[in-house]
Amino acid sequence: MPSELSIYDTPAIDRLRHELRFDPHALRRYRNALLKHGRADADAATELPAGVREEFVRRVDLHPLELHCRNDSQQDGASKLLFRTRAGMLIESVILRIATGRTTLCVSSQVGCAAACDFCATGKMGIAQNLQPAEILDQITQSRQILATEGRQLRNLVFMGMGEPFHNEENLYVTLEALQAPELFHQPPSRILVSTVGLPDAMIRCARRFPNLNLALSLHSANQETRQQIIPLAKRYPLSELRRALVELNRIQPASTEVMVEYLMLAGLNDSLEAAAELAAWLSGLRVHVNLIPFNSIDDAPHLQGTDRPTREAFGAHLKAAGLKCTIRYSLGADVAAACGQLVRKENRKHAIAIKTAN
Repeated sequence: MPSELSIYDTPAIDRLRHELRFDPHALRRYRNALLKHGRADADAATELPAGVREEFVRRVDLHPLELHCRNDSQQDGASKLLFRTRAGMLIESVILRIATGRTTLCVSSQVGCAAACDFCATGKMGIAQNLQPAEILDQITQSRQILATEGRQLRNLVFMGMGEPFHNEENLYVTLEALQAPELFHQPPSRILVSTVGLPDAMIRCARRFPNLNLALSLHSANQETRQQIIPLAKRYPLSELRRALVELNRIQPASTEVMVEYLMLAGLNDSLEAAAELAAWLSGLRVHVNLIPFNSIDDAPHLQGTDRPTREAFGAHLKAAGLKCTIRYSLGADVAAACGQLVRKENRKHAIAIKTAN
């Protein structure tokens, strides 16, 4: 049976400390050791008084996730972590060791995803279950512990893993509050990015609640028909609504904050110079930064092919000439199934079928 109290439930943990009658400074040191410095569980526990250590550890739930396996890229600094929830489902997190020395964690917010984007392995799972805040936060805790053994620190968090974060909106907000809380992770909002396929009202609600947080929009086309072909949810949330949301985000957020616009480059679909001109016109007057992203092929979308490098660079040059900030990205972890959800899809489907059959 799991322990009764989550380490991320600050009021409950404070009540336990009061019940066990030990110095609040010891609890602060313990939380710092575990959540901010990534020390191993047993090592962090040495910060607790010896007389209460065993009882505290027995009653506090540190890890609602079990690390199922780890796949390290042999090409670059990526590690794909597969975690198993207590319900038996697998989720992914990806550690990205960027060449600049800044380490980033790609976090999942759901098991599967209901957005069903044509290019995404996760969206083809047919499963969408919300992760609880503790399950989202434990990805960060365990990743930080892994990095600490390498002498590395986790700098940036991006909600670009499995799931549409705004389909798990309330749990996302609880998670973001815990990440920024001084007594827990104390992660600056400037080092957190939440990526969405484009839910306009949720984007605005998030910006109002966390104005210093970074937001990213998975746009992929400034043509409504093409975008609907790639992203089924585009039928419900048309480009006109997304443009309205970006205008409002620019109004709410500090002048130094830009909305990240993600643009997956797909050969023959959205990578022409005409598409670049359409994108530049649609983004005109907005405070944004465009990310041109290479496509990681997946078995379920053999009809999609990635754009070659010269075409990507010509597309980017066109955007820059139009006055837009633009970065051309290059994938990490291609040899460890970089497409999000690829490694877990089959096993999660089998598990969901088994549960349905049993019931």
